[in-house]
Amino acid sequence: MNRSDVDARSVAVIGMACRLPGASGTDELWALLKDGVDATSETPPERYDVDALHSARGPGRIASRRAGYVEEIAEFDAEFFGMSATEALELDPQQRLLLMAAWEALEDAGQRPDLLAGSRTGVFVGNARADYLELALRQGPEGATASQLNNFRSLLPARISHAFDFRGPSIVVDTACSSSLVAVHQAVQSLRARESPLALAAGVNLKLRPDEGLVMTQAGGMAADGRSKFGDANADGHAPSDAVAVVVLKRLTDALADGDRIRAVIRGSAVGNDGRTSDSVLNPSLEGQIEVLRWAYEDAGIDPADVDYVEAHGSGSPALDPLELSALGRVLGEGRPADRPLLVGSVKTNIGHGEAAGGLAGLIKAVLCLEHGQVPASLHLSAPNPDVAWDELPLVVPGSLVDLPETGRPAVAGISGQGSSALNAHVVIRRPDPVDAPVVPAADGTPYLLVLSARGPAALEALARSYAAHLSPGGAGTAYPVRDICFSAATRRQHHAHRLAVVGASHEELAAALTGSPTLGGRPLSAVADRYRRGEDVDWEKVFGGGGRFVPLPTYPWQTKRYWPGEQHEHGGGDLATWVLREHARTGFDDASTLTDIGIDSLAKLRIVVELTKRSSQEVDPEEFGRLRTVGELRQWTRALEAAAR
Repeated sequence: MNRSDVDARSVAVIGMACRLPGASGTDELWALLKDGVDATSETPPERYDVDALHSARGPGRIASRRAGYVEEIAEFDAEFFGMSATEALELDPQQRLLLMAAWEALEDAGQRPDLLAGSRTGVFVGNARADYLELALRQGPEGATASQLNNFRSLLPARISHAFDFRGPSIVVDTACSSSLVAVHQAVQSLRARESPLALAAGVNLKLRPDEGLVMTQAGGMAADGRSKFGDANADGHAPSDAVAVVVLKRLTDALADGDRIRAVIRGSAVGNDGRTSDSVLNPSLEGQIEVLRWAYEDAGIDPADVDYVEAHGSGSPALDPLELSALGRVLGEGRPADRPLLVGSVKTNIGHGEAAGGLAGLIKAVLCLEHGQVPASLHLSAPNPDVAWDELPLVVPGSLVDLPETGRPAVAGISGQGSSALNAHVVIRRPDPVDAPVVPAADGTPYLLVLSARGPAALEALARSYAAHLSPGGAGTAYPVRDICFSAATRRQHHAHRLAVVGASHEELAAALTGSPTLGGRPLSAVADRYRRGEDVDWEKVFGGGGRFVPLPTYPWQTKRYWPGEQHEHGGGDLATWVLREHARTGFDDASTLTDIGIDSLAKLRIVVELTKRSSQEVDPEEFGRLRTVGELRQWTRALEAAAR
């Protein structure tokens, strides 16, 4: 297979976002990895009572007090996504965090959701948990409300597709711990087949219940200290973690034509099951892993000996680690120069095992390694596992930050995922070729227009502060020309109702304008700025005089509130109508607004009938309530209900 054939089938990673233990984004993840941080922690009491369950032995006990936990999983910007407080509270936080991470990944990719609406964009989500739904159902019949229909796992990708009006494939993938890498594989196949012009591949895993840990403890497979010890003689098993990760994928040829920022290139991938090559469905197979590795590099058109780094499945299992390392050594070690051993590591040693989302966390780490030209240390490896033939296999697990080798070609990495379903996956990526930036001549001192927007005034103020920091000395934006920053903000960001526009010829001028009282002082661009602030459409090609380069920008500043069962507030001194509208309205309203227009649909009305019955101690007739049309009618009807209760 020649290079042009491979490039025609190659897929670009153009955007990434994540919520992982100790890291709320990819920059934070790289800092955590580079510094060798162990981000696992004690189990928070809001998850479950670890004091009551912790014990190394005994039925109904869990071996570890620790795991990897994402902070603030209850925080969500409901207003941004047009949800009422009650909808947000009832919605699985896996869906909430996926929505925000998907938006962030699209922003990182410079893809405007409003321009993607109605397209055949695909969404593929690896997931194996529905803890929020199961906890609700454990409350008994009262927990089985109609709203729980929204929390079935099939709704995870559908929530994204609906929110952004994506009309391509929308699929949940469950192959246990290889789920999110299989989701990447399926997204690649959809792009290659031209079924989708753009695809989001995601993984999400929130550990809200102890049940799987109890089972793993009884099976002897739970790490006692809650840490993954990949390749170590003392590795003692599974160390679970939360994980939310999203990547945006596009065919490489399209990404180059569209001027996208290419973070990595997926050259190939493969999935395969162990079949009957092992003695039971739960036991991993060396033969099955070897086959999938060979298939992946055949698909990629890359000699396995040219791979520089592999982000291993690396779970810290005393049985699985030796098999995985042996398979990597046999396939990627064949024909490898003695002075260039294969570097192998595992993000699980830093954050724990993200289960269904763990493979995508590993993919993001591998992309960051290629971008920075370095491989961070794998933690908790002090005594190499004696069941691995370290002297014979050309493998090195770095114990400190090391540089990728200089080979005169783009660096290549592989990412492995293995599921208890015996489904193995491997994805092959390379560093992208350098792309020449478009040459746009500009005289020194040329002013440019920087436009920002948000869904509300508080978010706009926060966004202005983020851009000011981005543009100030020491900020990441100072590495890019002012024109490219302004061009990217104008053309690669969705424009919301609350808007700000400033003009400046330098990073310092723009930062000062954002933090002070911007005056446009008769600048030629002041009329364009005024039109933008009024919400009018602007011809950006005319403003910027042609094309430009997309460069990284600050992400949207979420205005989150905490939504968690049992913490919702009572309606206090307000009347019932005020409480209903505060909890269920998705938009602003007046007495003439129809209930349907403000988001109180048939499902919301079912919820409200149940809640009003409890709060008023009166029997509420669903049909009578269903006939209410406007906010004014609701206020009049609830006043009568309160009067009857007195």
